[in-house]
Amino acid sequence: METAPNYLVVIDQSDESRVALRFAALRAGHVGARVTLVHVIAPPEFMQWGAVQEAMAAEAHEEATALLASLADEAEALAGARPATLILEGEAAPVLFDYVRGDATVRALVLGAASRGAPGPLISFFTGERAGQLPCVVMIVPGGLERERLESLT
Repeated sequence: METAPNYLVVIDQSDESRVALRFAALRAGHVGARVTLVHVIAPPEFMQWGAVQEAMAAEAHEEATALLASLADEAEALAGARPATLILEGEAAPVLFDYVRGDATVRALVLGAASRGAPGPLISFFTGERAGQLPCVVMIVPGGLERERLESLT
């Protein structure tokens, strides 16, 4: 039995990640795909007091869980199915690269691009020399797309 295509959407606090989420959820709803929302927690800086470092890590994990849960509701309303959520830890680009290469269900890595300025570090990473090493497509969703235009593209 073949697994439904899976759109892996990178979620952070940015507006463009919300646009990428909306695109992926609408597209998934049209093509019978699944959506997974992923948030990457940066590694904490080393602190001499381990308890403080552990508390900071726990707080970051709680914030990521809350962020993904709130956006999962929106994705479910758009796609018609509850998305999976995933929290990874480490440097975002290499962690995502390794995850995508190790998960054969990922059909597309969906990234949101800021409506102004230079591409972010994830877009630069995944469209640079590593683009040819991925086992899936990379979808870059412009953060400035209006809702109507976004819906017509899905």
